[in-house]
Amino acid sequence: MARPNNVVVAQSGGPTPVINSTLRGIVEMCKAMPDKFGTIYAGFHGIEGVLKEELLDMSAQSKEEICLLSVTPAAGGIGTCRYKLKAHQGEDFERVIEVFKAHDIGYFFYIGGNDSMDTANQVAGLAHKRGLDLVAVGGPKTIDNDVGDSEFKLIDHTPGYGSVARYWALAVQNANEENAGSCPSDPVLVIQAMGRKIGFIPAAARLADPDRAMPLQIYMRESGLTLGQMANLVNDELKQSGRCIVVVSEGFDVGELGERRDSFGHTQFSSSATTVEQVVVNYLNDVGLAAHGSARGNVPGTDQRHNMIYASTVDMEEAYKLGQKAVEIAVEDGSGYMSTILRDPGPIYRVSYDKVPLEKVANSERHFPKQWITENRVDVTDEFVRYARPLIGENWPAIPLVDGRQRFARLEHIFAPQTLSDYVPQTQRQA
Repeated sequence: MARPNNVVVAQSGGPTPVINSTLRGIVEMCKAMPDKFGTIYAGFHGIEGVLKEELLDMSAQSKEEICLLSVTPAAGGIGTCRYKLKAHQGEDFERVIEVFKAHDIGYFFYIGGNDSMDTANQVAGLAHKRGLDLVAVGGPKTIDNDVGDSEFKLIDHTPGYGSVARYWALAVQNANEENAGSCPSDPVLVIQAMGRKIGFIPAAARLADPDRAMPLQIYMRESGLTLGQMANLVNDELKQSGRCIVVVSEGFDVGELGERRDSFGHTQFSSSATTVEQVVVNYLNDVGLAAHGSARGNVPGTDQRHNMIYASTVDMEEAYKLGQKAVEIAVEDGSGYMSTILRDPGPIYRVSYDKVPLEKVANSERHFPKQWITENRVDVTDEFVRYARPLIGENWPAIPLVDGRQRFARLEHIFAPQTLSDYVPQTQRQA
């Protein structure tokens, strides 16, 4: 009996500007090897689509639409979800295997972060127990750059981070013009960056000003400062420069915000009753500024992860190649790996593509290196700048326009025939 060779690819977690580049890399690589792969399906809105047997037929899509995935941001192609398969959800796991068997799935590519790599690993293990010859391979993704280890041996950086870092490099440049022009009345501009538990995103603000000419202060979660200490540091800058730009992480500790949590257990600061930026602005205005005028604020929100115009061309290319590498791993090495990107040694930025066991990624945790935080705890070092600078690239991405509007991929909603009974994911059932 020949092994099943149809494919399911799915995405999980928060989207990025380049997540669809990885998707494109997987789809095009599979299509280029018809002797290895059959029909390519996508879980519509991630693992939820698999559970509901909603499998979008990617093989039926035109080459043009697949190509346009690279300039389509967020997860607008096949969708994503925040549904996590946890160990106790036995029915969900069994349902995934049932769907895979029903559609002769022999390959499962899962694009996501640590939790997604754990899911891919568990699905592959259960499939083998149930007699399904399944190859499961992961593709890395996250804007937070928190996948992997703090020594950067498992992965140097994740697709999505370079684009969000570029967003902040350019956004802070523009914010500096605003602050410089408005400082007689608005001397302090507070901007909230994503990064609930790790500081790579707010740290990227320094890329706007590597020569440190701006009155810029960066408050990451790892800064460990209080609001009172922040106010003193801001006022010190006001006395010296007359103005101050404050980039603060959404994970910076300002006390209770009435946060909500998603199904992964992650805090959703953007869905809180208030925001870190609001607390900081109100606090600075309440305690008083060492300059005339007031503090004002800005919360870009999800714009930083779905704005294709700011995407890094380096990030786009690397995300695509990691998708291709995932398929190569599936053919040459089999199940249980994630495609990864490693930086070659030397002063010139070069990378290599490799594989890493899913188990190692799933059980790893990255921290922002302490040595990259300056002594005053409101800035990052030149070593961080050297790490992050190559990731944002040199050029604008080429985004096609039709009638003055961006041309995104528009996949036809052609689905595999549903042969199984309807299913409601375990955690979505009424008690």
